[in-house]
Amino acid sequence: MNSHAPNMRPVIRQLDETTANRIAAGEVVERPASAVKELVENALDAGATRIDIAIEQGGKRLIRVADDGCGMTAADLPLALSRHATSKIDGSDLLAIRSFGFRGEALPSLGAVGRLCITSRVAGAEGATISVAGGAMQPVRPAAANEGSVVELRDLFFATPARLKFMRSDRAETQAVADCVRRLAMAEPRVSLTLTADGHEIFRADAEQGDLFGALQARLARVMGRDFTDNAIRIEAQRDGLRLTGLAALPTYSRGAAVAQHVCVNGRPVRDKLLTGALRAGYTDMLASGRHPAAVLYLACDPQMVDVNVHPAKAEVRFRDPQAARGLVVSALRHALAGAGPRASSTLGDATLAAFRAEAPRPAATRAYQMDYRPSGGAIRASLDLQAPVPGFAGGFAETPSARFEDSAQDDAVPADAPLGAARAQLHENYIIAQTADGLVIVDQHAAHERLVYERLKAQAAASGIPGQALLIPEIVELAPADSARILSIADDLARLGLVIEPFGGGAVAVREAPALLGRLDAAALIRDILDDLDDQGASDRLRARIDAVLSSMACHGSVRAGRRMSAAEMNALLREMEATPRSGQCNHGRPTWVKLRLDDIERLFGRRD
Repeated sequence: MNSHAPNMRPVIRQLDETTANRIAAGEVVERPASAVKELVENALDAGATRIDIAIEQGGKRLIRVADDGCGMTAADLPLALSRHATSKIDGSDLLAIRSFGFRGEALPSLGAVGRLCITSRVAGAEGATISVAGGAMQPVRPAAANEGSVVELRDLFFATPARLKFMRSDRAETQAVADCVRRLAMAEPRVSLTLTADGHEIFRADAEQGDLFGALQARLARVMGRDFTDNAIRIEAQRDGLRLTGLAALPTYSRGAAVAQHVCVNGRPVRDKLLTGALRAGYTDMLASGRHPAAVLYLACDPQMVDVNVHPAKAEVRFRDPQAARGLVVSALRHALAGAGPRASSTLGDATLAAFRAEAPRPAATRAYQMDYRPSGGAIRASLDLQAPVPGFAGGFAETPSARFEDSAQDDAVPADAPLGAARAQLHENYIIAQTADGLVIVDQHAAHERLVYERLKAQAAASGIPGQALLIPEIVELAPADSARILSIADDLARLGLVIEPFGGGAVAVREAPALLGRLDAAALIRDILDDLDDQGASDRLRARIDAVLSSMACHGSVRAGRRMSAAEMNALLREMEATPRSGQCNHGRPTWVKLRLDDIERLFGRRD
């Protein structure tokens, strides 16, 4: 018996075309921004170099997209409004898709739920127009038109008024449309796009010139802001038929939410959990809790290696080899960030100068590095030598008073082009003041040395491996057979991190050894967490993150403490090692280790410059 229609025998019916189109519209057109996305992508596929978008009432009353693309003939217009009619593919190979659109559903779906009018002209032909409202199509009529197409969508969802109840405010819908246009603008830097809302231009991006990367960087400066490009590192890597380019911001230039993370696959903006998870993994142990990286990444590959036909909205993709894609993103980010040298974001200096001006509010965009960190108590036993001398340090830390250092011998020992300059003083037994060629640097001695010790410990652990400690009684973890096979497939990787597991019959696995650094360990909980990561992201860095957390705590205990007075030689040695150590711009907890003030800015602060 049918619980939805009791006492009735279910009857199979063929839905009429209008109803089918309205159902399809629910998948393709979720809100006005979805309609804008489909129409702009059609314009890009038509070879447009200029696209003008206009909306009213957040797109609920009007969406108009005009382009200078190839246009359509009068005979093409009725076909364009038919379901599954498209010029993008011929249907012979759904894994060789090189266009934005290919499903042939957008225009008929929009015509089923709104009032749609298309006016178009191809070169050397007369213009034509066609209208459809609520699925009812009108005949084609001649019309005056420029080369290209103009698509007008009025009264979105008038044919399905229940959907209107789920629309947000005009302001929220306008913001969603603007975000959509910005993402498409980042994907196509050589195309001009403008967005007008209720008669006011709210976004404009003119076509960029130059080589591809130069055009991308100029477009990102326009869309993401100059601060982002000034504080970003170029990403360029290639492996296994995949090519990654883009810009990734320094860890000290981070955001309070994941709003500045954009990924394009073969030029298509996507929201993919695998790739965004890889982006987060690339910044492991470099961000403070609650902070998120900012990056724009472009992944290119042969269309045969990625399936874009996963969802009608085409916002998700599926890779033939997901681990290759994830591994490329993680390794490229880590390599680029490690090679950035002693570099901190320029916004830190701006925030420092703003703090000197009592009347100016502190900027919130790139603040928020305060966090309470209290190392876990208890003795930590390890085979790593915390007392290994730091290169350049002459023994322990001298108990010399804070002072201004003007030793010419020390100046001669410091390279003139040293990025972090020459130490001049120590303030409050924690902050080193160094003079550079064009300003001064303030260094947090504890945070800086903590990162140096942490990187040394990680290098030693990577070279000698993570020692495992045999369990007196192996811990048996009962799993489903599929989960057991999945965790055993990465047993070799886990063994290199000190976690040794073996099959124990059925779906059970036996934990023979655990990483010695972790002490008492709930192996069953850890293995299930790793399995959750594998299900969600296809990979897991959970065990590595726990080991790194212990190394970080050890580095915190083994580094020079705040309140320790240092000599000029010791401070300069610390600065030189910071310059040679990857990721030294932030401590283990994501806080900045130093800030730089340019001499020009300092002079303006004192009124010595205009």
